[in-house]
Amino acid sequence: MKVFKQIAAACAMALSTVSWADPGLTDTSITIGMSAPFSGPNGAYGEDMRQTIQSYFEQLNRSGGINGRKLQLVALDDGYETERTVANTRSLITEKNAFALLSFYGSSPTTEAMNTVFGPAKVPLVGTISGADTLRQPISANPNSRYMFHVRASYADETEAIVNQMVSIGLRSIAVFYQNDGFGKAGLDGVTAALKKHNLTPSAVGTVERNSLNVNAAVQSIAKSNPQAVVMVTLYKPTAAFVRAMKRAGQNPMFMTLSPVGTEQLVQELGPEARGIGISQVVPYPWNDIVPVVRDYQKLGSKGGNFSYYGLEAYLTARTMVEGLRRAGRDLSRDKLITALESMSGADLGGYRINYSGTARHGSRFVELTVIGPGGKVLR
Repeated sequence: MKVFKQIAAACAMALSTVSWADPGLTDTSITIGMSAPFSGPNGAYGEDMRQTIQSYFEQLNRSGGINGRKLQLVALDDGYETERTVANTRSLITEKNAFALLSFYGSSPTTEAMNTVFGPAKVPLVGTISGADTLRQPISANPNSRYMFHVRASYADETEAIVNQMVSIGLRSIAVFYQNDGFGKAGLDGVTAALKKHNLTPSAVGTVERNSLNVNAAVQSIAKSNPQAVVMVTLYKPTAAFVRAMKRAGQNPMFMTLSPVGTEQLVQELGPEARGIGISQVVPYPWNDIVPVVRDYQKLGSKGGNFSYYGLEAYLTARTMVEGLRRAGRDLSRDKLITALESMSGADLGGYRINYSGTARHGSRFVELTVIGPGGKVLR
């Protein structure tokens, strides 16, 4: 009997440390990789996302994890630079043994990583803070798209909502200020396409380089057209610099920007000057206590009442990943996770629906227009 017990104990120990077919997967854990800016001018975005995801994973792990496995997050800083994102992705897959990837940041960095690293390696990525078309090519046109699962609406969805609103109130002279990278160019294309539906074209165009605040040339170019409105496809620091410079130039058009700007960061950067700026949002109002998934987000211990659009988007992305892992079951593999995610047609996360299929990865088309009101309060 004693020998039998020893053999049983040895078998149990072996089972607890068994290696599964795909890296990052053990009998007791799942390693999830993330690359985002945690330093530099856009570090606030990544920190908010990482803190939210880590808090959610810890909450899940305290209740037993997913199908008996604990979730482990490995997050690397890319500084919002393409080369660092690609290097991080390679490291996460080959050195950190990430089973799957979550919540990457930016259009150009993620597109490059998809086409050169995680796509060829057949590692799924759930959610990126990007609405670029370069990440939304049909699988038939780009096989690497099979491994990219979006949770947010596209920039085309956002810009169409913005332009339709502007035109509906009689605005016709609409300029575009955009960041000179995949994010900005995708937004410019979206505005141009939306305007074309109304037989309009941008009245002027100005640009700023990534991670730069040199907006002088853009202000000079756009101010010459005296636009009624400007759509800004930029992040919060260049957006703030542009708004201030336009006002110094005597220009006070309607300012509208897209969700990646970071609503809370823009308010903090501009202070009272942020009042009146419109922002398209791709997730529900984070301070709402009616939508179930928002209430769940607000209950995360790390938030302490400091809710944000970036935090809620990160939470929705993590919830989507977790739902896919749950559906994939105990006998987990990357292929089974992909199949499970593809089964999420109309999946309700609690007031926010995700739609995937064997050929569709769009996720959501939710867009809501907001405006910054008195005291920096976001109004719907």
